Amino acid sequence: MTNPVQDFHEEEEDDQGEVYLDEADIIGEVDVDDEDLPDADDEIIDEPDDSMHIFTGHTGELYTVVCSPTDPTLVATGGGDDRGFLWKIGQGDWAFELQGHKDSVSSLAFSTDGQLLASGSLDGIIQIWDVTSGNLKCTLEGPGGGIEWVRWHPRGHLVLAGTEDSMVWMWNADKGKTICTGSADATLRIWNPKSGENIHVVQGHPYHTAGLTCLAISSDSTLAVSGCEDGSIHVVNIVTGKVVSSLPSHSDSVECIELAPSSPWAAIGGMDNKLIIWDLQHSLARSTCDHEDGVTCLTWLGGSRYLATGCGDGKVRLWDSLSGDCVRTFNGHSESIQSLSVSANQEFLVSVSTDGTARVFEIAEYK
Repeated sequence: MTNPVQDFHEEEEDDQGEVYLDEADIIGEVDVDDEDLPDADDEIIDEPDDSMHIFTGHTGELYTVVCSPTDPTLVATGGGDDRGFLWKIGQGDWAFELQGHKDSVSSLAFSTDGQLLASGSLDGIIQIWDVTSGNLKCTLEGPGGGIEWVRWHPRGHLVLAGTEDSMVWMWNADKGKTICTGSADATLRIWNPKSGENIHVVQGHPYHTAGLTCLAISSDSTLAVSGCEDGSIHVVNIVTGKVVSSLPSHSDSVECIELAPSSPWAAIGGMDNKLIIWDLQHSLARSTCDHEDGVTCLTWLGGSRYLATGCGDGKVRLWDSLSGDCVRTFNGHSESIQSLSVSANQEFLVSVSTDGTARVFEIAEYK
């Protein structure tokens, strides 16, 4: 009779020996990219989530966020799930869906008085919402291409929108004096909104030679600062249509430009991982702020000395514009930041990401 105890010990001794494989033992091969393999020295670090509120009502990537200019808790977001939402900071059980779009909600904008919200979509439709009641006031049709941006005139209920087919549309256009637009055709156009005619067309040397990616207008409507996919930046006098200065700075596409509300400074971010803060009066770079990935969006924190940047690495960073120092890094997102907005009381910063979430960070100490 075989001794089971003896057999167990013999198998255990066999297992402790060296085992060799030959080609006959191979049952299949799998190709693995070296970049997908973790380095032996890499450590997995769980970063803290610094957000105080997370909105998770969307089911796809988020592209745009805007805070109400009058209600410090009200936020609107839109994304690739063809949906827009109104929701409130600190009130996780309240949300209102902006229904009706049939493609990605690409742009949102509150009117200056906070009474109306415009939602633009790649379906070519703009919807105007009554913020107080939540009712859809009207639908603006006409564009043949998807809506890439929507803006309100700062002094009235004039709506402008730019589309994928290089058209600019205006509704109720009897209150504006001039309209300024930039295009992928490397031109800046200054329009008469009543007649729809060009007042100035800025093109050719010494202006951009590639498509414009971003545009900012000074508060007194005298200067336009434009960025380009080739990294160039130009400042144009809107009255004369002349290029007044060029700011050679970025080595890759310029993604965002914001002018400081209380000083003649411009903050410019690019895919070369840099934020550069410019003194426009003297055409001098005050600070260069290095990032670990491309700068995708930015915003000044009201009239303070601080500004925030969103980055391809999923981080939101706060910068002191005087020293150029990074004073705070907010963690929480797992993918690229697409848009930033500051609440009306300047106590909250809201970011949206391709990770499908909107996150709220407290910034009251940086007023």
